Amino acid sequence: MYVIAAALLAACAPLPRAGDASALWQPSPNFDERRPGFVVIHATGSDTAAHAMRTLTDTRRRVSAHYLIARDGTLYQLVDERARAWHAGVSSWGANTDLNSVSLGIELDNNGDEPFPDVQIAALIRLLDGIRGRYRIAPSNYVGHGDVAPTRKVDPSRHFPWATLARHGFGLWCDPPWPEPPSADDPALALRALGYDVSEFEAAIRAFKRHFTQDDTTAELTLRDRGMLHCLLARKAATLP
Repeated sequence: MYVIAAALLAACAPLPRAGDASALWQPSPNFDERRPGFVVIHATGSDTAAHAMRTLTDTRRRVSAHYLIARDGTLYQLVDERARAWHAGVSSWGANTDLNSVSLGIELDNNGDEPFPDVQIAALIRLLDGIRGRYRIAPSNYVGHGDVAPTRKVDPSRHFPWATLARHGFGLWCDPPWPEPPSADDPALALRALGYDVSEFEAAIRAFKRHFTQDDTTAELTLRDRGMLHCLLARKAATLP
């Protein structure tokens, strides 16, 4: 509990002024705080929240997240939302090649091979509702760690209830029946338009299917997958500001 309390106190501390120490400080009112435009959702890969907390607050590990949600729904804040947490690593989504700089990272206490408890997802939705109110993040910009780092990560895993989140306005989803994709459809271009880095095309396909179909993570886009992808692109276009 001491570690968790210390992390919470650190999260509440004001950000120190960063800059040249020899400069005379004459503050201007004309600036904005960092406004995150994405949320990246993770699974801790741990068996307990306490274990995950030790990892996320260990100076030697150099990993962190803005929030951690335990299996029982307890919400912990580790990093001020204005600050850049170290959660996404080497990552890409659309034109953004450094998700840490433009996103909030949320860790869910989960070993990666288990369902997410309803109470935990309810706590996540409450948190996301507040984040949406503060930053007006577009529905298409709620993604998973495996989406932005498809060659390295698979979390939050195929067990994550993306459809439930999408019903609350967080992320994209299409229920069947899906439209037939255009005959001239280019799957690589379509995945790229959705946001995926397709430089490793098979990894991008697996990431897409882990997120959106979940019952099949092979590296081949079926007609069903392409239909869903076509639907998702239409949904994305409709929800962009």
